[in-house]
Amino acid sequence: PLGGYVKMRGQDDMDPGEMTDAEIAEDPRSYTAKSVPQRMAIISAGVIMNIITGLMFFVIAFSAGVQVPERVVGYVQVGMPAWQHGIRTGDEILEINDREIHDFSDVMVATALSRGDLVIRVRHPDGEELTTTVQPEKTSTRKIGVGYGLGLQVPESPDITKFPVTAPGTAAARAGFEQLDQIIAVNKTPVATYSALLAELSRHAAESVNVTVIRKGAEQDLLLGAEKGVELGFRVSMGKVQAIQNGGPAAEAGILPDDRINKIDGLDVEKDLDPFRLTEYFSQHAGQEVKIALSREVEGGAPVKKEITVIPQDRPAWSEPPGSPESPLSIPSIGLAYFVVPVVFSVDAEGPAAALEIAPRDRITKIEYVRAPGGQPDEIAEDTLTMEIGEKNWAYAYWMLQESARTRIVKLTTSKADAPRTNEITPVESSDWYLQTLRGLSLDVLSSIRKAESLNDAIHMGWDHTVNSIRQVYLTLRGLVTGDISYKLVSGPIGIARTAYRTADMGFSHFVRFLGLISVNLAVVNFLPIPVLDGGHMVFLIWEGITKRKPNEKFVGIATWLGLVMLLSLIALVVYLDLFVSKL
Repeated sequence: PLGGYVKMRGQDDMDPGEMTDAEIAEDPRSYTAKSVPQRMAIISAGVIMNIITGLMFFVIAFSAGVQVPERVVGYVQVGMPAWQHGIRTGDEILEINDREIHDFSDVMVATALSRGDLVIRVRHPDGEELTTTVQPEKTSTRKIGVGYGLGLQVPESPDITKFPVTAPGTAAARAGFEQLDQIIAVNKTPVATYSALLAELSRHAAESVNVTVIRKGAEQDLLLGAEKGVELGFRVSMGKVQAIQNGGPAAEAGILPDDRINKIDGLDVEKDLDPFRLTEYFSQHAGQEVKIALSREVEGGAPVKKEITVIPQDRPAWSEPPGSPESPLSIPSIGLAYFVVPVVFSVDAEGPAAALEIAPRDRITKIEYVRAPGGQPDEIAEDTLTMEIGEKNWAYAYWMLQESARTRIVKLTTSKADAPRTNEITPVESSDWYLQTLRGLSLDVLSSIRKAESLNDAIHMGWDHTVNSIRQVYLTLRGLVTGDISYKLVSGPIGIARTAYRTADMGFSHFVRFLGLISVNLAVVNFLPIPVLDGGHMVFLIWEGITKRKPNEKFVGIATWLGLVMLLSLIALVVYLDLFVSKL
Protein backbone atom coordinates (compact mmCIF):
# COMPACT_ATOMS: atom_id res chain seq x y z
CA PRO A 1 0.00 0.00 0.00
CA LEU A 2 2.82 2.42 0.81
CA GLY A 3 5.32 1.23 -1.81
CA GLY A 4 9.06 1.09 -1.39
CA TYR A 5 12.30 2.49 -2.75
CA VAL A 6 15.79 1.10 -3.23
CA LYS A 7 18.63 3.43 -4.17
CA MET A 8 21.49 1.79 -6.07
CA ARG A 9 25.06 3.01 -6.14
CA GLY A 10 25.39 5.68 -8.79
CA GLN A 11 21.67 6.42 -9.02
CA ASP A 12 19.89 9.50 -7.73
CA ASP A 13 16.40 10.04 -9.09
CA MET A 14 16.19 13.60 -7.81
CA ASP A 15 19.69 14.63 -8.98
CA PRO A 16 20.45 12.98 -12.33
CA GLY A 17 23.72 14.92 -12.42
CA GLU A 18 25.12 12.31 -10.04
CA MET A 19 25.10 9.86 -12.95
CA THR A 20 27.95 11.83 -14.54
CA ASP A 21 30.15 11.72 -11.47
CA ALA A 22 33.39 10.27 -12.79
CA GLU A 23 34.36 8.41 -9.63
CA ILE A 24 31.02 6.62 -9.39
CA ALA A 25 30.78 6.00 -13.13
CA GLU A 26 34.15 4.23 -13.13
CA ASP A 27 33.08 1.90 -10.32
CA PRO A 28 32.04 -1.37 -12.03
CA ARG A 29 29.48 -1.90 -9.25
CA SER A 30 27.79 1.39 -10.11
CA TYR A 31 24.35 1.37 -11.71
CA THR A 32 25.49 3.93 -14.27
CA ALA A 33 28.43 1.75 -15.29
CA LYS A 34 26.07 -0.94 -16.55
CA SER A 35 24.93 -1.20 -20.17
CA VAL A 36 21.43 -0.12 -21.19
CA PRO A 37 20.11 -3.72 -21.37
CA GLN A 38 21.57 -4.45 -17.93
CA ARG A 39 19.96 -1.33 -16.46
CA MET A 40 16.66 -2.31 -18.09
CA ALA A 41 16.92 -5.70 -16.39
CA ILE A 42 17.68 -4.04 -13.05
CA ILE A 43 14.75 -1.62 -13.39
CA SER A 44 12.40 -4.45 -14.37
CA ALA A 45 13.44 -6.78 -11.55
CA GLY A 46 11.00 -5.41 -8.98
CA VAL A 47 8.08 -5.51 -11.39
CA ILE A 48 8.93 -9.05 -12.46
CA MET A 49 9.15 -10.10 -8.81
CA ASN A 50 5.73 -8.56 -8.14
CA ILE A 51 4.28 -10.66 -10.95
CA ILE A 52 6.03 -13.81 -9.71
CA THR A 53 4.76 -13.13 -6.18
CA GLY A 54 1.25 -12.58 -7.51
CA LEU A 55 1.45 -15.85 -9.44
CA MET A 56 2.63 -17.64 -6.31
CA PHE A 57 -0.31 -16.29 -4.29
CA PHE A 58 -2.78 -17.26 -7.03
CA VAL A 59 -1.35 -20.80 -7.22
CA ILE A 60 -1.83 -21.16 -3.46
CA ALA A 61 -5.35 -19.75 -3.70
CA PHE A 62 -6.45 -22.08 -6.51
CA SER A 63 -4.93 -25.03 -4.68
CA ALA A 64 -7.23 -24.21 -1.75
CA GLY A 65 -10.19 -23.26 -3.97
CA VAL A 66 -11.27 -19.82 -5.21
CA GLN A 67 -14.80 -18.47 -5.39
CA VAL A 68 -15.41 -16.96 -8.84
CA PRO A 69 -18.48 -15.43 -10.53
CA GLU A 70 -20.02 -17.96 -12.90
CA ARG A 71 -20.22 -17.28 -16.62
CA VAL A 72 -23.98 -16.68 -16.45
CA VAL A 73 -25.62 -13.42 -17.54
CA GLY A 74 -27.63 -11.76 -14.79
CA TYR A 75 -28.47 -8.50 -16.50
CA VAL A 76 -28.69 -7.41 -20.13
CA GLN A 77 -28.76 -3.67 -20.79
CA VAL A 78 -31.64 -2.95 -23.11
CA GLY A 79 -30.64 -1.62 -26.52
CA MET A 80 -26.98 -2.57 -26.13
CA PRO A 81 -25.24 -4.99 -28.54
CA ALA A 82 -25.80 -8.13 -26.43
CA TRP A 83 -29.52 -7.37 -26.15
CA GLN A 84 -29.84 -6.64 -29.85
CA HIS A 85 -28.29 -10.02 -30.69
CA GLY A 86 -30.60 -12.06 -28.48
CA ILE A 87 -28.49 -12.66 -25.37
CA ARG A 88 -30.79 -12.91 -22.34
CA THR A 89 -30.76 -13.02 -18.57
CA GLY A 90 -29.82 -16.56 -17.50
CA ASP A 91 -27.75 -17.32 -20.60
CA GLU A 92 -24.45 -19.12 -20.01
CA ILE A 93 -21.58 -17.66 -22.06
CA LEU A 94 -19.52 -20.60 -23.30
CA GLU A 95 -17.03 -19.06 -25.73
CA ILE A 96 -15.91 -15.70 -27.08
CA ASN A 97 -13.93 -15.80 -30.33
CA ASP A 98 -13.38 -19.57 -29.91
CA ARG A 99 -11.81 -19.03 -26.47
CA GLU A 100 -13.44 -20.89 -23.60
CA ILE A 101 -14.93 -18.70 -20.88
CA HIS A 102 -14.26 -19.99 -17.34
CA ASP A 103 -15.95 -17.28 -15.28
CA PHE A 104 -17.57 -13.89 -15.76
CA SER A 105 -14.35 -11.91 -15.38
CA ASP A 106 -13.19 -13.62 -18.59
CA VAL A 107 -16.21 -12.10 -20.34
CA MET A 108 -15.31 -8.56 -19.29
CA VAL A 109 -11.64 -8.90 -20.22
CA ALA A 110 -12.31 -10.62 -23.56
CA THR A 111 -14.78 -7.89 -24.50
CA ALA A 112 -12.77 -4.88 -23.38
CA LEU A 113 -9.49 -6.02 -24.98
CA SER A 114 -11.03 -7.25 -28.21
CA ARG A 115 -10.56 -5.72 -31.62
CA GLY A 116 -13.39 -6.00 -34.09
CA ASP A 117 -16.49 -8.14 -33.73
CA LEU A 118 -17.03 -10.83 -31.09
CA VAL A 119 -18.30 -14.29 -31.95
CA ILE A 120 -20.17 -15.33 -28.80
CA ARG A 121 -21.60 -18.77 -28.10
CA VAL A 122 -24.19 -18.96 -25.34
CA ARG A 123 -26.53 -21.57 -23.90
CA HIS A 124 -30.08 -20.46 -23.04
CA PRO A 125 -31.68 -21.70 -19.78
CA ASP A 126 -33.75 -24.18 -21.82
CA GLY A 127 -30.54 -25.79 -23.16
CA GLU A 128 -30.72 -24.31 -26.66
CA GLU A 129 -27.43 -22.84 -27.89
CA LEU A 130 -26.97 -19.61 -29.83
CA THR A 131 -23.89 -18.42 -31.70
CA THR A 132 -24.01 -14.76 -32.67
CA THR A 133 -21.61 -12.08 -33.88
CA VAL A 134 -21.71 -8.99 -31.68
CA GLN A 135 -20.11 -5.64 -32.37
CA PRO A 136 -19.27 -3.92 -29.05
CA GLU A 137 -20.24 -0.28 -28.73
CA LYS A 138 -17.57 2.03 -30.11
CA THR A 139 -16.37 3.61 -26.88
CA SER A 140 -13.18 3.30 -24.87
CA THR A 141 -14.57 0.37 -22.88
CA ARG A 142 -16.13 -1.60 -25.78
CA LYS A 143 -19.11 -2.74 -23.73
CA ILE A 144 -21.71 -5.22 -24.94
CA GLY A 145 -24.11 -4.61 -22.05
CA VAL A 146 -24.12 -7.67 -19.78
CA GLY A 147 -23.75 -8.00 -16.02
CA TYR A 148 -23.01 -10.67 -13.43
CA GLY A 149 -25.44 -13.52 -12.99
CA LEU A 150 -27.46 -13.74 -9.80
CA GLY A 151 -27.88 -16.83 -7.67
CA LEU A 152 -30.57 -17.81 -5.17
CA GLN A 153 -28.77 -16.84 -1.96
CA VAL A 154 -29.42 -13.66 -0.02
CA PRO A 155 -26.04 -11.91 0.29
CA GLU A 156 -24.08 -11.47 3.49
CA SER A 157 -23.99 -7.79 4.41
CA PRO A 158 -20.81 -6.19 5.80
CA ASP A 159 -23.08 -4.11 8.05
CA ILE A 160 -26.80 -4.92 8.00
CA THR A 161 -27.67 -1.54 9.56
CA LYS A 162 -26.07 0.29 6.63
CA PHE A 163 -26.48 -2.25 3.82
CA PRO A 164 -29.79 -4.10 4.21
CA VAL A 165 -30.52 -7.18 2.12
CA THR A 166 -34.07 -6.03 1.38
CA ALA A 167 -35.30 -2.64 0.18
CA PRO A 168 -37.22 -0.82 2.92
CA GLY A 169 -40.96 -0.55 2.39
CA THR A 170 -41.13 -3.60 0.10
CA ALA A 171 -42.79 -7.00 0.39
CA ALA A 172 -39.40 -8.68 0.86
CA ALA A 173 -38.63 -6.46 3.86
CA ARG A 174 -41.91 -7.49 5.46
CA ALA A 175 -41.37 -11.19 4.70
CA GLY A 176 -38.40 -11.50 7.04
CA PHE A 177 -35.58 -12.64 4.74
CA GLU A 178 -32.19 -12.88 6.43
CA GLN A 179 -28.60 -12.93 5.28
CA LEU A 180 -27.46 -16.19 3.62
CA ASP A 181 -31.01 -17.53 3.15
CA GLN A 182 -30.92 -19.96 0.20
CA ILE A 183 -34.14 -20.02 -1.86
CA ILE A 184 -35.14 -23.49 -3.02
CA ALA A 185 -38.85 -23.26 -3.90
CA VAL A 186 -41.82 -20.96 -4.56
CA ASN A 187 -45.24 -22.36 -3.61
CA LYS A 188 -43.54 -25.78 -3.28
CA THR A 189 -42.32 -25.55 -6.91
CA PRO A 190 -38.53 -26.12 -6.90
CA VAL A 191 -36.44 -23.32 -8.41
CA ALA A 192 -32.83 -24.00 -9.37
CA THR A 193 -31.88 -20.72 -11.08
CA TYR A 194 -32.50 -17.01 -10.82
CA SER A 195 -34.43 -17.12 -14.12
CA ALA A 196 -36.73 -19.82 -12.74
CA LEU A 197 -37.31 -17.80 -9.56
CA LEU A 198 -38.16 -14.66 -11.54
CA ALA A 199 -40.53 -16.65 -13.77
CA GLU A 200 -42.41 -18.06 -10.75
CA LEU A 201 -42.70 -14.68 -9.04
CA SER A 202 -43.89 -13.12 -12.30
CA ARG A 203 -46.46 -15.87 -12.82
CA HIS A 204 -47.94 -15.10 -9.38
CA ALA A 205 -47.31 -11.34 -9.40
CA ALA A 206 -50.72 -10.45 -7.95
CA GLU A 207 -50.54 -13.08 -5.21
CA SER A 208 -48.71 -13.72 -1.98
CA VAL A 209 -46.39 -16.71 -2.36
CA ASN A 210 -44.67 -19.10 0.02
CA VAL A 211 -40.92 -18.97 -0.48
CA THR A 212 -38.99 -21.91 0.96
CA VAL A 213 -35.45 -21.13 2.10
CA ILE A 214 -32.62 -23.03 3.73
CA ARG A 215 -31.64 -21.11 6.86
CA LYS A 216 -28.87 -22.45 9.07
CA GLY A 217 -29.35 -25.93 7.64
CA ALA A 218 -33.12 -26.12 8.09
CA GLU A 219 -36.01 -25.42 5.71
CA GLN A 220 -38.25 -22.49 6.50
CA ASP A 221 -41.25 -21.00 4.68
CA LEU A 222 -41.62 -17.24 4.31
CA LEU A 223 -44.78 -15.50 3.12
CA LEU A 224 -43.79 -13.02 0.42
CA GLY A 225 -46.63 -10.63 -0.31
CA ALA A 226 -47.54 -9.19 -3.69
CA GLU A 227 -45.73 -5.97 -4.55
CA LYS A 228 -47.87 -3.19 -5.97
CA GLY A 229 -46.29 -0.49 -8.07
CA VAL A 230 -46.42 3.09 -6.84
CA GLU A 231 -47.62 5.97 -8.99
CA LEU A 232 -47.37 9.75 -9.07
CA GLY A 233 -50.77 10.26 -10.67
CA PHE A 234 -49.87 11.04 -14.27
CA ARG A 235 -48.86 9.38 -17.52
CA VAL A 236 -46.06 10.50 -19.80
CA SER A 237 -45.85 10.35 -23.58
CA MET A 238 -44.34 7.50 -25.55
CA GLY A 239 -41.34 8.03 -27.80
CA LYS A 240 -40.34 6.25 -30.98
CA VAL A 241 -39.07 2.69 -31.16
CA GLN A 242 -35.41 2.83 -30.12
CA ALA A 243 -34.12 -0.68 -30.82
CA ILE A 244 -35.23 -4.05 -32.15
CA GLN A 245 -33.86 -7.43 -31.05
CA ASN A 246 -32.54 -9.56 -33.89
CA GLY A 247 -34.74 -12.59 -34.53
CA GLY A 248 -37.43 -11.47 -32.08
CA PRO A 249 -41.16 -11.27 -32.86
CA ALA A 250 -40.97 -7.50 -33.50
CA ALA A 251 -38.13 -7.94 -35.99
CA GLU A 252 -39.90 -10.81 -37.76
CA ALA A 253 -43.07 -8.72 -37.99
CA GLY A 254 -41.15 -5.92 -39.71
CA ILE A 255 -41.10 -3.24 -37.00
CA LEU A 256 -38.15 -0.86 -37.40
CA PRO A 257 -36.32 1.63 -35.18
CA ASP A 258 -37.93 5.11 -35.30
CA ASP A 259 -41.39 3.65 -35.90
CA ARG A 260 -44.05 5.24 -33.70
CA ILE A 261 -46.61 2.91 -32.09
CA ASN A 262 -50.07 4.48 -32.00
CA LYS A 263 -52.48 1.67 -31.12
CA ILE A 264 -52.30 -1.87 -29.74
CA ASP A 265 -55.31 -4.10 -30.41
CA GLY A 266 -57.32 -0.96 -31.11
CA LEU A 267 -56.37 0.69 -27.80
CA ASP A 268 -54.74 4.11 -27.95
CA VAL A 269 -51.23 4.19 -26.50
CA GLU A 270 -51.06 6.93 -23.82
CA LYS A 271 -54.84 7.36 -23.59
CA ASP A 272 -55.90 3.75 -22.98
CA LEU A 273 -52.53 2.10 -22.27
CA ASP A 274 -49.85 3.48 -19.97
CA PRO A 275 -46.62 3.63 -22.05
CA PHE A 276 -44.62 2.64 -18.98
CA ARG A 277 -46.53 -0.65 -18.64
CA LEU A 278 -46.81 -1.86 -22.25
CA THR A 279 -44.52 -4.80 -21.44
CA GLU A 280 -47.24 -6.28 -19.20
CA TYR A 281 -49.86 -6.17 -21.95
CA PHE A 282 -47.69 -8.19 -24.33
CA SER A 283 -46.68 -10.72 -21.65
CA GLN A 284 -50.34 -11.27 -20.79
CA HIS A 285 -51.00 -12.06 -24.48
CA ALA A 286 -48.11 -14.51 -24.96
CA GLY A 287 -48.81 -16.91 -27.82
CA GLN A 288 -51.70 -14.78 -29.10
CA GLU A 289 -51.86 -12.42 -32.06
CA VAL A 290 -51.48 -8.76 -31.10
CA LYS A 291 -52.18 -6.07 -33.71
CA ILE A 292 -50.00 -2.97 -33.67
CA ALA A 293 -50.91 0.20 -35.58
CA LEU A 294 -47.84 2.33 -36.21
CA SER A 295 -46.61 5.20 -38.33
CA ARG A 296 -43.29 5.27 -40.16
CA GLU A 297 -41.59 8.39 -41.42
CA VAL A 298 -40.63 8.43 -45.09
CA GLU A 299 -37.96 10.76 -46.37
CA GLY A 300 -39.54 13.54 -48.38
CA GLY A 301 -43.10 12.41 -47.72
CA ALA A 302 -45.86 12.09 -45.15
CA PRO A 303 -45.62 9.33 -42.51
CA VAL A 304 -46.90 5.95 -43.67
CA LYS A 305 -49.41 4.13 -41.48
CA LYS A 306 -49.01 0.36 -41.06
CA GLU A 307 -50.77 -2.40 -39.14
CA ILE A 308 -48.53 -5.25 -38.03
CA THR A 309 -49.31 -8.48 -36.19
CA VAL A 310 -46.92 -9.95 -33.63
CA ILE A 311 -47.11 -13.07 -31.48
CA PRO A 312 -45.41 -12.39 -28.11
CA GLN A 313 -43.18 -15.02 -26.52
CA ASP A 314 -43.72 -16.26 -22.97
CA ARG A 315 -41.25 -14.05 -21.09
CA PRO A 316 -41.69 -12.18 -17.78
CA ALA A 317 -42.74 -8.58 -18.31
CA TRP A 318 -40.05 -6.95 -16.18
CA SER A 319 -37.18 -9.37 -16.82
CA GLU A 320 -35.30 -6.50 -18.53
CA PRO A 321 -35.90 -3.40 -16.37
CA PRO A 322 -34.19 -0.06 -17.11
CA GLY A 323 -31.01 -0.59 -15.11
CA SER A 324 -29.08 2.53 -16.12
CA PRO A 325 -29.90 6.15 -17.03
CA GLU A 326 -29.37 5.35 -20.72
CA SER A 327 -31.66 2.31 -20.76
CA PRO A 328 -34.89 2.45 -22.76
CA LEU A 329 -37.95 0.49 -21.67
CA SER A 330 -38.06 -3.06 -22.95
CA ILE A 331 -40.86 -5.35 -24.06
CA PRO A 332 -38.97 -8.68 -23.68
CA SER A 333 -41.77 -10.81 -25.12
CA ILE A 334 -41.46 -9.18 -28.56
CA GLY A 335 -37.86 -7.87 -28.46
CA LEU A 336 -38.59 -4.14 -28.74
CA ALA A 337 -37.30 -1.12 -26.81
CA TYR A 338 -38.45 2.49 -26.65
CA PHE A 339 -38.00 5.62 -24.56
CA VAL A 340 -40.76 7.45 -22.74
CA VAL A 341 -40.78 11.21 -23.17
CA PRO A 342 -40.75 13.20 -19.89
CA VAL A 343 -43.80 15.24 -20.89
CA VAL A 344 -47.08 14.78 -19.02
CA PHE A 345 -49.77 13.34 -21.29
CA SER A 346 -52.62 13.01 -18.81
CA VAL A 347 -53.26 13.47 -15.10
CA ASP A 348 -55.38 11.28 -12.82
CA ALA A 349 -58.00 13.60 -11.36
CA GLU A 350 -57.84 11.77 -8.01
CA GLY A 351 -54.04 11.36 -7.89
CA PRO A 352 -51.29 13.30 -6.11
CA ALA A 353 -50.20 15.15 -9.28
CA ALA A 354 -53.63 16.76 -9.71
CA ALA A 355 -53.49 18.14 -6.17
CA LEU A 356 -50.25 19.92 -7.12
CA GLU A 357 -51.79 21.35 -10.30
CA ILE A 358 -49.48 19.35 -12.55
CA ALA A 359 -51.13 19.42 -15.97
CA PRO A 360 -50.82 17.87 -19.45
CA ARG A 361 -47.87 19.15 -21.50
CA ASP A 362 -45.87 19.96 -18.35
CA ARG A 363 -42.27 18.83 -18.80
CA ILE A 364 -40.51 16.91 -16.03
CA THR A 365 -37.06 18.42 -15.54
CA LYS A 366 -35.85 17.03 -12.22
CA ILE A 367 -36.67 14.47 -9.55
CA GLU A 368 -35.14 14.19 -6.07
CA TYR A 369 -35.27 11.23 -3.71
CA VAL A 370 -34.63 12.52 -0.19
CA ARG A 371 -34.01 10.26 2.79
CA ALA A 372 -36.47 11.17 5.52
CA PRO A 373 -35.01 12.18 8.91
CA GLY A 374 -34.18 8.92 10.64
CA GLY A 375 -35.06 7.03 7.46
CA GLN A 376 -33.88 3.49 6.86
CA PRO A 377 -30.80 2.83 4.69
CA ASP A 378 -31.51 1.62 1.17
CA GLU A 379 -29.66 0.85 -2.06
CA ILE A 380 -29.15 4.57 -2.75
CA ALA A 381 -25.95 5.78 -1.12
CA GLU A 382 -26.75 9.50 -1.12
CA ASP A 383 -29.08 11.08 1.44
CA THR A 384 -30.46 13.14 -1.45
CA LEU A 385 -30.29 11.72 -4.95
CA THR A 386 -30.94 14.39 -7.57
CA MET A 387 -31.58 13.41 -11.18
CA GLU A 388 -31.82 15.96 -13.96
CA ILE A 389 -34.38 14.53 -16.37
CA GLY A 390 -33.54 14.50 -20.06
CA GLU A 391 -35.03 12.73 -23.05
CA LYS A 392 -33.77 9.28 -22.04
CA ASN A 393 -33.67 8.78 -18.27
CA TRP A 394 -37.24 9.18 -17.00
CA ALA A 395 -37.85 5.42 -17.25
CA TYR A 396 -34.77 4.76 -15.08
CA ALA A 397 -35.75 7.44 -12.56
CA TYR A 398 -39.33 6.14 -12.30
CA TRP A 399 -38.17 2.53 -11.99
CA MET A 400 -35.83 3.55 -9.16
CA LEU A 401 -38.93 4.72 -7.29
CA GLN A 402 -40.37 1.21 -7.61
CA GLU A 403 -37.21 -0.64 -6.59
CA SER A 404 -35.20 1.48 -4.18
CA ALA A 405 -36.86 4.72 -3.10
CA ARG A 406 -40.27 3.73 -1.73
CA THR A 407 -39.62 5.18 1.72
CA ARG A 408 -38.05 8.40 0.46
CA ILE A 409 -39.51 11.87 0.14
CA VAL A 410 -40.03 12.65 -3.56
CA LYS A 411 -39.56 16.15 -4.95
CA LEU A 412 -40.61 16.70 -8.56
CA THR A 413 -39.72 19.70 -10.68
CA THR A 414 -41.91 20.45 -13.69
CA SER A 415 -41.94 23.35 -16.10
CA LYS A 416 -44.43 25.01 -18.39
CA ALA A 417 -43.60 28.12 -20.41
CA ASP A 418 -40.10 28.08 -18.85
CA ALA A 419 -41.46 28.50 -15.32
CA PRO A 420 -40.10 25.60 -13.22
CA ARG A 421 -41.97 24.52 -10.09
CA THR A 422 -40.74 22.07 -7.46
CA ASN A 423 -43.26 20.20 -5.35
CA GLU A 424 -43.08 17.45 -2.77
CA ILE A 425 -45.24 14.67 -4.16
CA THR A 426 -46.43 11.60 -2.27
CA PRO A 427 -46.50 8.39 -4.35
CA VAL A 428 -49.59 6.21 -3.98
CA GLU A 429 -50.01 2.48 -4.46
CA SER A 430 -51.51 1.45 -7.77
CA SER A 431 -54.86 -0.30 -7.67
CA ASP A 432 -54.01 -2.76 -10.45
CA TRP A 433 -50.24 -2.73 -11.03
CA TYR A 434 -48.36 -5.67 -9.53
CA LEU A 435 -44.61 -5.70 -10.08
CA GLN A 436 -43.19 -8.83 -11.69
CA THR A 437 -39.87 -8.51 -9.85
CA LEU A 438 -38.03 -9.85 -6.79
CA ARG A 439 -40.31 -7.62 -4.68
CA GLY A 440 -37.43 -5.81 -2.99
CA LEU A 441 -35.15 -8.77 -2.30
CA SER A 442 -31.40 -8.65 -2.98
CA LEU A 443 -29.61 -11.75 -4.24
CA ASP A 444 -25.91 -12.50 -4.29
CA VAL A 445 -23.81 -12.93 -7.41
CA LEU A 446 -23.92 -16.49 -8.75
CA SER A 447 -20.53 -18.01 -7.97
CA SER A 448 -18.79 -21.34 -7.64
CA ILE A 449 -15.52 -22.72 -6.30
CA ARG A 450 -12.70 -23.28 -8.79
CA LYS A 451 -10.17 -25.66 -7.27
CA ALA A 452 -7.10 -27.14 -8.90
CA GLU A 453 -6.85 -30.92 -9.01
CA SER A 454 -3.04 -30.94 -9.17
CA LEU A 455 -0.04 -28.63 -8.80
CA ASN A 456 0.26 -28.36 -12.58
CA ASP A 457 -3.42 -27.42 -12.78
CA ALA A 458 -2.94 -24.82 -10.02
CA ILE A 459 0.01 -23.26 -11.87
CA HIS A 460 -2.00 -23.11 -15.08
CA MET A 461 -4.99 -21.51 -13.30
CA GLY A 462 -2.69 -19.15 -11.42
CA TRP A 463 -0.97 -18.00 -14.59
CA ASP A 464 -4.27 -17.40 -16.40
CA HIS A 465 -5.53 -15.43 -13.41
CA THR A 466 -2.31 -13.40 -13.27
CA VAL A 467 -2.65 -12.42 -16.93
CA ASN A 468 -6.33 -11.56 -16.48
CA SER A 469 -5.56 -9.53 -13.36
CA ILE A 470 -2.93 -7.52 -15.25
CA ARG A 471 -5.50 -6.85 -17.95
CA GLN A 472 -8.11 -5.83 -15.40
CA VAL A 473 -5.76 -3.34 -13.74
CA TYR A 474 -4.97 -1.91 -17.17
CA LEU A 475 -8.69 -1.65 -17.97
CA THR A 476 -9.35 0.05 -14.63
CA LEU A 477 -6.63 2.63 -15.27
CA ARG A 478 -7.98 3.21 -18.76
CA GLY A 479 -11.48 3.66 -17.34
CA LEU A 480 -10.20 6.22 -14.81
CA VAL A 481 -8.50 8.20 -17.57
CA THR A 482 -11.55 8.16 -19.86
CA GLY A 483 -13.97 8.88 -17.03
CA ASP A 484 -15.87 5.60 -17.41
CA ILE A 485 -14.84 4.74 -13.84
CA SER A 486 -15.22 7.31 -11.07
CA TYR A 487 -12.04 8.31 -9.24
CA LYS A 488 -14.10 8.05 -6.04
CA LEU A 489 -13.86 4.26 -6.31
CA VAL A 490 -10.07 4.31 -5.87
CA SER A 491 -8.65 3.19 -2.51
CA GLY A 492 -5.44 4.05 -0.70
CA PRO A 493 -3.63 2.45 2.26
CA ILE A 494 -6.62 2.73 4.59
CA GLY A 495 -9.05 1.33 2.03
CA ILE A 496 -6.68 -1.51 1.19
CA ALA A 497 -6.32 -2.33 4.89
CA ARG A 498 -10.12 -2.41 5.27
CA THR A 499 -10.45 -4.70 2.26
CA ALA A 500 -7.65 -6.93 3.54
CA TYR A 501 -9.45 -7.25 6.88
CA ARG A 502 -12.73 -8.17 5.20
CA THR A 503 -11.15 -10.68 2.82
CA ALA A 504 -9.21 -12.28 5.68
CA ASP A 505 -12.50 -12.67 7.52
CA MET A 506 -13.96 -14.39 4.42
CA GLY A 507 -11.36 -17.15 4.47
CA PHE A 508 -7.80 -18.14 3.61
CA SER A 509 -8.18 -18.42 -0.17
CA HIS A 510 -9.93 -15.03 -0.41
CA PHE A 511 -7.12 -13.36 1.52
CA VAL A 512 -4.32 -15.02 -0.46
CA ARG A 513 -6.04 -14.11 -3.72
CA PHE A 514 -6.31 -10.51 -2.51
CA LEU A 515 -2.56 -10.47 -1.80
CA GLY A 516 -2.01 -11.69 -5.36
CA LEU A 517 -4.16 -8.87 -6.72
CA ILE A 518 -2.17 -6.33 -4.68
CA SER A 519 1.10 -7.71 -6.07
CA VAL A 520 -0.13 -7.58 -9.65
CA ASN A 521 -1.53 -4.09 -9.10
CA LEU A 522 1.87 -2.91 -7.83
CA ALA A 523 3.57 -4.42 -10.88
CA VAL A 524 1.31 -2.62 -13.35
CA VAL A 525 1.22 0.72 -11.55
CA ASN A 526 4.97 0.73 -10.92
CA PHE A 527 5.64 0.20 -14.61
CA LEU A 528 3.54 3.16 -15.76
CA PRO A 529 5.61 5.65 -17.81
CA ILE A 530 5.76 8.20 -14.99
CA PRO A 531 9.12 9.60 -13.81
CA VAL A 532 10.10 8.37 -10.32
CA LEU A 533 8.39 5.04 -11.06
CA ASP A 534 10.25 2.18 -12.74
CA GLY A 535 8.20 2.72 -15.89
CA GLY A 536 9.56 6.26 -16.14
CA HIS A 537 13.13 5.00 -15.82
CA MET A 538 12.42 2.47 -18.57
CA VAL A 539 11.26 5.26 -20.90
CA PHE A 540 14.52 7.14 -20.35
CA LEU A 541 16.51 3.95 -20.95
CA ILE A 542 14.63 3.27 -24.18
CA TRP A 543 15.49 6.80 -25.29
CA GLU A 544 19.13 6.21 -24.40
CA GLY A 545 19.17 2.89 -26.23
CA ILE A 546 17.72 4.41 -29.41
CA THR A 547 19.69 7.68 -29.49
CA LYS A 548 22.91 6.29 -27.94
CA ARG A 549 22.99 9.22 -25.52
CA LYS A 550 21.48 9.93 -22.14
CA PRO A 551 18.47 12.26 -21.84
CA ASN A 552 19.13 15.89 -21.00
CA GLU A 553 19.81 16.13 -17.26
CA LYS A 554 17.70 19.26 -16.82
CA PHE A 555 14.77 17.65 -18.62
CA VAL A 556 15.08 14.48 -16.52
CA GLY A 557 15.21 16.54 -13.35
CA ILE A 558 12.10 18.56 -14.20
CA ALA A 559 10.21 15.44 -15.33
CA THR A 560 11.17 13.65 -12.13
CA TRP A 561 9.94 16.49 -9.94
CA LEU A 562 6.68 16.60 -11.90
CA GLY A 563 6.32 12.85 -11.46
CA LEU A 564 6.93 13.18 -7.73
CA VAL A 565 4.31 15.93 -7.42
CA MET A 566 1.85 13.76 -9.37
CA LEU A 567 2.56 10.78 -7.12
CA LEU A 568 2.22 12.78 -3.90
CA SER A 569 -1.02 14.32 -5.19
CA LEU A 570 -2.37 10.86 -5.93
CA ILE A 571 -1.42 9.68 -2.44
CA ALA A 572 -3.17 12.70 -0.90
CA LEU A 573 -6.28 12.04 -3.02
CA VAL A 574 -6.62 8.36 -2.10
CA VAL A 575 -6.04 9.06 1.60
CA TYR A 576 -8.75 11.76 1.45
CA LEU A 577 -11.11 9.33 -0.30
CA ASP A 578 -10.37 6.67 2.31
CA LEU A 579 -11.09 9.03 5.19
CA PHE A 580 -14.01 11.09 3.96
CA VAL A 581 -15.66 9.50 0.91
CA SER A 582 -15.51 5.71 1.11
CA LYS A 583 -18.60 4.14 2.68
CA LEU A 584 -17.01 0.75 3.17
